[in-house]
Amino acid sequence: MEGADSDGPRHDGVFNIYLDEFDKNWASKINDFNYIILNSGYWFSRLPVYYEKNQLVGCGNCLTKMPFTSNEKTLEGLDLEFYKSQVEEFREAEKEGKRKGKRFRLMDVTHAMLLRPDGHPSIIPLHHTSKWYHATNLPNHENSSTYHIEDMEIKIMDDETCDISIGEWIPNPDGPYYTNTTCWAIHEHQNCMKYGRPDTDFLKWRWKPKGCELPIFNPYQFLDMMRNKSLAFVGDSVGRNQMQSLICLLSRAVYPIDDSISPDENFKRWKYVDYNFTLATYWSPFLIRMNETDADGPTKTGLFNLYLDEADDKWATQIEEFDYVIINGGHWFTRCSVYYENNQIVGCRYCQLPNVTDLPSTYGYQRAIRTVLRTINNLENFKGITLVRTFAPSHFEGGEWNKGGNCVRERPFTSNETSLEGLHLELYTIQIEEFKAAEKEGKKKGKRFRLLDTTQAMLLRPDGHPSRYGHWPNENVVLYNDCVHWCLPGPIDSLSDFLLHMLKLEGRRSHEEKLQFMNQ
Repeated sequence: MEGADSDGPRHDGVFNIYLDEFDKNWASKINDFNYIILNSGYWFSRLPVYYEKNQLVGCGNCLTKMPFTSNEKTLEGLDLEFYKSQVEEFREAEKEGKRKGKRFRLMDVTHAMLLRPDGHPSIIPLHHTSKWYHATNLPNHENSSTYHIEDMEIKIMDDETCDISIGEWIPNPDGPYYTNTTCWAIHEHQNCMKYGRPDTDFLKWRWKPKGCELPIFNPYQFLDMMRNKSLAFVGDSVGRNQMQSLICLLSRAVYPIDDSISPDENFKRWKYVDYNFTLATYWSPFLIRMNETDADGPTKTGLFNLYLDEADDKWATQIEEFDYVIINGGHWFTRCSVYYENNQIVGCRYCQLPNVTDLPSTYGYQRAIRTVLRTINNLENFKGITLVRTFAPSHFEGGEWNKGGNCVRERPFTSNETSLEGLHLELYTIQIEEFKAAEKEGKKKGKRFRLLDTTQAMLLRPDGHPSRYGHWPNENVVLYNDCVHWCLPGPIDSLSDFLLHMLKLEGRRSHEEKLQFMNQ
């Protein structure tokens, strides 16, 4: 490009544009850079004279004071044409670049900036002022997009082909990212450092998927992605353990306020005011309707009536308002239970009741998970995404939980040192089967299910449990070694790495759906 007339008929210049030649001012300078961010568009509305092969081929204001909402404004006209041209040419370049070892990424900020008519200088006396934004008035989301792109980088494989569920734990000298003194959300039973755990090496590992990378959790990025959204954890105390880990990781950026409707600790709600992000937990260890009929029971762990075809109303009547719901469960199904279907007893597990058939825990678990996912599929007003978080195995060695079992290892397993087997394998297999069935049915109803598969990662962490470090050694109470829950900080923090990865994939899916819609 070169200026042919600094004034021109519209007082904004006349330019000779050589359509088949790079601008050497940048093309000769970029070889040494790792990332190149390209943008253009506005100057093409000025008066141009077009050249190809050196041959001639042819020759506002803004007073809005508030952002648009997404249903008030759509991309159209010349802006839409510019945008579609960028996306089309990006895709072509990306496709060609893969063959040459070049990497292109789409830094798509168009929709965000389309909704900000209030950010221009307006009457400041510059030609075409309405295409500039006040430097001090808008949050620096384009810089946020830069670290978003960097975090989205997946070595060797694209996100969609990277199976983050398979991999190894590798050393991470930067961990942990909070401590038991900087986060108030840690329950006493998972506060391993407070109660004297002597080793800290278990805090210095991160999950490395096979053939690709999983970025460490970025609290600012997570909060930005969850702006004006909500997330609920539904399940047992391991799910609550995961939620507390998330709060601690987010504490590096900001703490929430308690926005709970009830004082019950099993049903908490937190609000991140600056981001309008709501985080909630619904403790439902069986996920289905239940009542405890004997606090002791045949094995001293209680006796429960489980209604296998009825979801627990404590969460089922609440989740329609949430954008994301994380479901987990499994550990409680080994307890003594009486199984009901259609309000009739169909069997039990170790109930020792006369004339009642003894059934395995997997019978109750499979039907419960099926009921839970069917319930979600039948919630007409639920428009969110359900993430089924797979089973996190326990690591008792030397006996069962109530027979002297313990977990005293100080390093992760490698993937060839252990494998999923026995009841843990059965529970995991049931989750996968029922997830696939629910996902298939959900597609017919416009429901979205995603698998948050963390089982292999947590199987390899026998070193991450509280063991006896969830209480003082001289406490006058009957307490068992805890090889089910996870120390905080600890390996469960990596589940937020998995979660953020899933959110990124959802963002990409949403973006691609919008592009397909616009191209129709």
